[in-house]
Amino acid sequence: MFADRTNWNLAPNRLSEALARHRAAGKPLIDLTVSNPTECGFVYDEQAILDALRNPAALKYEPDPKGLLVARQAIARYYAERGVNVATDDIVVTTSTSEAYSFVFRLLCNPADEVLVPAPSYPLFGFLADIQDVKLVHYPLIYDHGWQIDFHSLEQAVTPRTRAVIVVHPNNPTGHFTKGHEIAKLKEICASKELAIIADEVFLDFAMDGSRPESFAASAGIPDVLTFAMSGISKIAGLPQMKVAWIVVDGPERLKTNAVGRLEVIADTYLSVNTAAQMALPALLGQRHAFQRQMLDRVRANLNELDRQLSKHPTFSRLGVEGGWYSVLRGPATDSDDDLAINLLHQGVSVHPGGYYDFAANGYLVLSLILPGHTFFGGISTLLVL
Repeated sequence: MFADRTNWNLAPNRLSEALARHRAAGKPLIDLTVSNPTECGFVYDEQAILDALRNPAALKYEPDPKGLLVARQAIARYYAERGVNVATDDIVVTTSTSEAYSFVFRLLCNPADEVLVPAPSYPLFGFLADIQDVKLVHYPLIYDHGWQIDFHSLEQAVTPRTRAVIVVHPNNPTGHFTKGHEIAKLKEICASKELAIIADEVFLDFAMDGSRPESFAASAGIPDVLTFAMSGISKIAGLPQMKVAWIVVDGPERLKTNAVGRLEVIADTYLSVNTAAQMALPALLGQRHAFQRQMLDRVRANLNELDRQLSKHPTFSRLGVEGGWYSVLRGPATDSDDDLAINLLHQGVSVHPGGYYDFAANGYLVLSLILPGHTFFGGISTLLVL
């Protein structure tokens, strides 16, 4: 009765079962996996946000497949502040980056076509690909005094069915940015093999050093490659419930025009983006600066505390992180990551095992850095004395 594409193993894994038992028993828990900013004590301008959603113009339905012009103009201004000139006609508004991926997969891939995806990276990609009948093929990221793309392995992974390369900038969960020379190399490879680049930039604004890393939305250098840069206010403004994201299409004019036209038809088929949220987008994006200052202050403080505690507990070490909201710890590889996470759960701390993000070896844990300081400090103290 059901499609093969949804034939997932829906049974809970050992860690999920252990977590459910822990919570059902009412035991104390410090959850170091929390990634929802609306649950972490950040201060929002509630009046400004609610007033923006009360726009009377939202009562009139005048759909635009690419997204309302007012929303696309706000997105273009966001990039202009980063020094990137983006035309409103090259923007397609979506409800989420997940939907953006779905649109681009449908645009580029026939059933069983392949898209290269980094490992480690976020596990949601597997479900998005399955739903769109796309096969994911991993290319490795290697850690050697910082994270970098293994370009030899990436090129070896390309087959006649490969249609695109996903790059997460900065990566989730490793927190490293794709460097300028890597962007140039990636474009060179993709141009030679006629592949598109799908760039996930939801954490782009959260550089630890306060810099503004280059966006894939910018045409930088030669060769020019069909590129889909994705982002949204879920992370940029800390407003995941508002459901506004986007795709910026860049590349050779002929390919870009063709891609935008096809995306417009896909988007017109669904018309999924809420009118009120689109009308409010200028104000919602306007809130991002205050939120980002709070977030970066929180992340830096938690990272400093993590380093302070790690200096007293050399069993674990922290891998370098340049941006985003997460940190990766490396510890003993004597047990599986799942076993380590379950042992920590018994002590009242929840973490993500590295295997959840396709780390190639055991001994890795992934922590969120956005919890309030006192909660985060207590969780780290418990984790490191295990």
